[in-house]
Amino acid sequence: MKMTRRQKTYVGIYNDEFGGMTPTGSIVKDAWIFGLIPESQTCEGWTAGPLQLLYDQTSSKWEECGYRVSNLPEELRQLHERIHREAIERA
Repeated sequence: MKMTRRQKTYVGIYNDEFGGMTPTGSIVKDAWIFGLIPESQTCEGWTAGPLQLLYDQTSSKWEECGYRVSNLPEELRQLHERIHREAIERA
């Protein structure tokens, strides 16, 4: 997050430190995996409130699968692998 005059905003996953391998970047990546936002949505300019809501939604999805990648349906496992591989390459 970076400071603006009024409130903190997220810099967006592609401007995030370490290629998005941060706690906020993980929220964005998880939201992509679960289809909560399109992969074109980087969340740049988002404030803490909408990011918290997105975190709550992704946490609910992870809870459904016991917080384990191995419990994801095959299609989501493959998507998870691709999204995280790309993030690691950016980092």
